[in-house]
Amino acid sequence: MKKRANAFKVIAVLLVFAGFAAIQRAAATGQASARPAGSQELAASSSPAGAAEVKIDNFTFTPETITISAGTQVTWTNRDDIPHNVVSEDKSIKSKALDTDEKFSFIFTKPGTYSYFCSIHPKMKGKVVVQ
Repeated sequence: MKKRANAFKVIAVLLVFAGFAAIQRAAATGQASARPAGSQELAASSSPAGAAEVKIDNFTFTPETITISAGTQVTWTNRDDIPHNVVSEDKSIKSKALDTDEKFSFIFTKPGTYSYFCSIHPKMKGKVVVQ
């Protein structure tokens, strides 16, 4: 039983270090971007009130429209073989080009409708409705 407790402690310490390493990598690669009014970029150590996911694949955002509560984190994950990004119509949200399996997250804090598209492939469109 004591060995199992020690193993859990080691795993917890490793997860903390992995989190710090991810924050360092994000800062070093310039993954930060401007935040739109009513939104905030998710810090690696944040624990959002809720979470929603949008998959990018085959030149589409799925779901194309997502309805969430204020305070919800939305994460876009590129599952396509080519880069895509997420850019709001007013350019206040702008991710870097996301390679396969890369993610971009925001927490939407104010109600409203946030339309976005892929600026690399402008026919790709989506919408976040915050209630």
